Amino acid sequence: MIVTIDPRSATPPFEQLRVQVRDAVASGALAGGAKLPTVRALAEELGLAVNTVARAYRELEADGIIETRGRAGSFVALQGDPTERQAQDAARQFADRIRRLGLPDDAALALVRAALRA
Repeated sequence: MIVTIDPRSATPPFEQLRVQVRDAVASGALAGGAKLPTVRALAEELGLAVNTVARAYRELEADGIIETRGRAGSFVALQGDPTERQAQDAARQFADRIRRLGLPDDAALALVRAALRA
């Protein structure tokens, strides 16, 4: 996840994080079902306090943008109508499988295009 925090900004760091994640989900850069870094890992990566990241995650969850699944972690919530949510879930499962197989993105996309034409 690519997030940058500007320490000189008047906007608090938790709000910068919240807005960037929200915008990434809205643009599709973060797809429904995507696993997010743990609070602790993201805090370390960004040089923030754990509570700062936890607050951003809590607010994102309250807004329905992410969901926390206990010990499994936090994920981008599936968005849209039921059909679109199922499609997002299928796409996430496909992407996970492709990564495990070690195929490059362009090869995976070619497979999807061929399957859609069939």
